Amino acid sequence: MLMQELVDLLKCQVILGAEFMAGQEVTACFAADLMSDVLAFSRPGSLLITGLASIQSAHTADVADLAGILFVDGKTPAEPVIALVRTQRIPLLTTELSMPDVCSRLQANGLEPGGRP
Repeated sequence: MLMQELVDLLKCQVILGAEFMAGQEVTACFAADLMSDVLAFSRPGSLLITGLASIQSAHTADVADLAGILFVDGKTPAEPVIALVRTQRIPLLTTELSMPDVCSRLQANGLEPGGRP
């Protein structure tokens, strides 16, 4: 699924990174608020779906080589998080939808879970 298709499907607001989302493919997603789980179990290139809008989510996305971060429940990160992610070129998105709603919509549209087997 293209990142722009995901944005449209979930009615996301792009916080940062629209300029490097063009043509970006998202092959899987990983939903978690516990960043140690993301580091241990996510696959590179997955979209991180989280309610954790702190600097830890930005560091985790960078270390785990994730495709982007989608904040659920209308959460938005503070400026220090945005500034860090700007240097990492990781798209930041937000949606008013809940984590279960986001996951079910993505799965219904063919996006695979991004956990390691």
